Amino acid sequence: MKLSQLRDLVAVVEHGGLRAAARQAGAAQPLLTRSIRALEHELGHPLFDRSARGMTLTPAGTAFYRRIQAVMRDLQRAEDALRQAHGEDSGEVVAGLSIMPHVGMLPRALPAFRQRWPAVRLRLIEGLLPALEPGLREGRLDFYLGASPQQAPGGGLVVRERFHNRRTVVARRGHPLAGARRLADLADQDWATTSVDYRADDDLAALFERQGLPAPHVVLQAGSALSLMVALARTDLLAMLPQQWAGFELTAGALVTIPLDDDLPAPDIVLVHRADLPLTPAAEHLVDLMLREAPQG
Repeated sequence: MKLSQLRDLVAVVEHGGLRAAARQAGAAQPLLTRSIRALEHELGHPLFDRSARGMTLTPAGTAFYRRIQAVMRDLQRAEDALRQAHGEDSGEVVAGLSIMPHVGMLPRALPAFRQRWPAVRLRLIEGLLPALEPGLREGRLDFYLGASPQQAPGGGLVVRERFHNRRTVVARRGHPLAGARRLADLADQDWATTSVDYRADDDLAALFERQGLPAPHVVLQAGSALSLMVALARTDLLAMLPQQWAGFELTAGALVTIPLDDDLPAPDIVLVHRADLPLTPAAEHLVDLMLREAPQG
């Protein structure tokens, strides 16, 4: 079994067929056909069902492809790490970030990262650990930096607590309750929330309960920071968000924070990556730059 055969298999699946894969690779289609046939012969099982409409993976081919896909991703990370360690500006970093790092850490870290690694492709995925955990395990993400999950992930992942955080209430500029100083003054309002794990309403209700207040009336749950920003800017909805939102320049003209006197803890911020897959130099540099923006004290 040759590495080139495995790469050909992944290319055929990802590009939807031999012709497209050959065109993308700038190779002759018969060469690709022979490579796949030789791989199937060596394995002793067909990987594809072939018909006039094209090629589709057999059940055995699907299982084999999923494993090979993960192996190829790990090999690519290993190649990136080697090249970067020798000073080469190349490769890719895929980072999963919750809202807090997006608004409180990334804005100042990104210019420095781009200055050091201008040719490294950076992919940023907004989300929380429960949704991003499969990508970490499969090697599709280098690391997750964000809110700690309510339940610890299973084995195979390194989870490092980086710092504690706090929350603030965010509202549209000109909101009639922008001068409130206690959470009790806002208890009867309509609220929006992001997904803190998959029990966002429960998380917010627990915070209200600690203040001796009934559960808030949550009328909107946003799957992204953009959706939440639009909702807050155009309505009287309130949201409980990381304290770093107070310094987020992109929304300063539309949103304000309501500095309450109550204690409003937020989930701890954690760094998570695979235990058996060290970060590449570029990924480590991005993590270091972002953690420099962590709250002090």
